[in-house]
Amino acid sequence: MVQYKYSVGSLGRVVAVRLLPGTDIIEGIEKVCADLGIDYAYVNCTTGTLAKATLMYFVPNPSTKVKASYGPPTEIPGPLSFLGGSGVVGKDEKGDTLTHIHGAVCDQWGHVHGGHLVKGGNPVLVTSDVIIIELKDVKIVRKYDAEIDLSVLEPE
Repeated sequence: MVQYKYSVGSLGRVVAVRLLPGTDIIEGIEKVCADLGIDYAYVNCTTGTLAKATLMYFVPNPSTKVKASYGPPTEIPGPLSFLGGSGVVGKDEKGDTLTHIHGAVCDQWGHVHGGHLVKGGNPVLVTSDVIIIELKDVKIVRKYDAEIDLSVLEPE
């Protein structure tokens, strides 16, 4: 069985950004989008360095319908190479900006860590290169899905 939901739109502006030292990756992306009036976007964080990373991983959780959920945040001390990440800028159920990014970092011993970036927990050390691609006529909204008993990003 194949199931999916979709929305068809078009691409708007393409914004190349360098996030400067001390700027949290998600907070930086949200500030750029707010300043440029971008409500919905695809984001590609290509490279950079982080002072630390704060990630969440999907872990077993027998109390949920799908038997898994995000675990608590895990902080990885820096310095770190940011190997890249991607995600979307959308809205939550209240209409507030919600940026969902997954990415990978490499520590000084060559160990790679990846997961969901936690807002406020991923400050740039030297630089981070980001491409923001505006989505037109498409909305991405976090909504509760009763079938899986979780809130997920839903295209409209």
